Amino acid sequence: MFITRDIQPRLEEELHKKEATVITGMRRVGKTTLLTYLFDKVTSENKYIFDLENPLHRHVFEEENYDNIWNNLAQYGINKKEKTYLFIDEIQNLPEISTVIKYLYDHFDIKFVLTGSSSYYLKNLFPESLSGRKIVFEVYPLTFPEFLRFKGKEKQQWTSFKEKIENKNKISYEQYKAYYNEYLEFGGFPSVVLEDSQERKRTLLEEIFTSYFEKDAKNLADFKDMAKLRDLILLLIPRIGQRLEIAKLATSLSLSRETVYNYLYFLEQTYFISLLPKFSGSVDRQAAGGKKLFICDSGVANILGKLSLGQQFEQSIFQNLRSTHMLHFYSKEGKSEIDFIVDEKEALEVKLTASLQDIEYLRRRVQNLNLERAYIVSLEFSDDPNVLLATDL
Repeated sequence: MFITRDIQPRLEEELHKKEATVITGMRRVGKTTLLTYLFDKVTSENKYIFDLENPLHRHVFEEENYDNIWNNLAQYGINKKEKTYLFIDEIQNLPEISTVIKYLYDHFDIKFVLTGSSSYYLKNLFPESLSGRKIVFEVYPLTFPEFLRFKGKEKQQWTSFKEKIENKNKISYEQYKAYYNEYLEFGGFPSVVLEDSQERKRTLLEEIFTSYFEKDAKNLADFKDMAKLRDLILLLIPRIGQRLEIAKLATSLSLSRETVYNYLYFLEQTYFISLLPKFSGSVDRQAAGGKKLFICDSGVANILGKLSLGQQFEQSIFQNLRSTHMLHFYSKEGKSEIDFIVDEKEALEVKLTASLQDIEYLRRRVQNLNLERAYIVSLEFSDDPNVLLATDL
């Protein structure tokens, strides 16, 4: 049974556009499932899915004369005289395919739908000549509303934070609280969410990390010492929700700062970590400030290290917001003071339990930031109109 993702309507619209549709994100977030779904949406029979982890499928595109590729495609029932739909999974397994795609795109009536496991690949191995020929869509582990959908617990969604607060109620909160606790512990990778056994969930999470490290990290990166990259990952886990201090990381690993920056860039471009910039009216100041760390998924974080409940909660809020909002954090004089600035309009402070003191403190902190609204996001129920419930995100 196929379970819908929030990104699907946008992807379906792209089936009617000329540009290549590129779906990217970590392994096991559901890219291949989406690819298959889109394939089934195409009514034409002049279509085929190629998996570039299969050497026979890679061979189809390994021709010096690109016109000869049509002979290979014909073996799969493709007729070049008709509008053609080519769905290609895991494009990072054949880096040179980017030039093939460009040639076929420019000379024939082909709609490409592609998946790849990292924007690192897209930015570093896909040539700039494909600029203007592709639209990139990033897919992440499930948000909490998607998590509920995978659990068969569809929940009405309100658009704005204000609407979510106006429509919150204790009965709904109690109905979904246990699900949110599961989301905190095991995260949002689809296969993990669908698994009932907690032991199996942990096994799947360990496999997801192993697959990332053994396939994406080792195959895409050119680092000499992969053990150092692994050690850096383990050092990052207890720093979730904190500003990174590059000098301390470099000292702990006996590496140069430049090497640590290179590792962090790779981890970010392969979707394993995210680094939030500091909010400021000045772009230059945003770039200069130290960034705040989150990783791909709370379940993976809990497998790799021990997080406090507060860290798990803040990580989960980040997971819910990242795909649809521009995020910053705010700090003054080196101290983190507001957890999230959302779309440069609204402030969110994350608290396990909201208090009147928290609400008043936040109100004072946003006075000079020219923001529209500020809310506390709470794990526990509160009927205060300034408190947004995590279960309603």
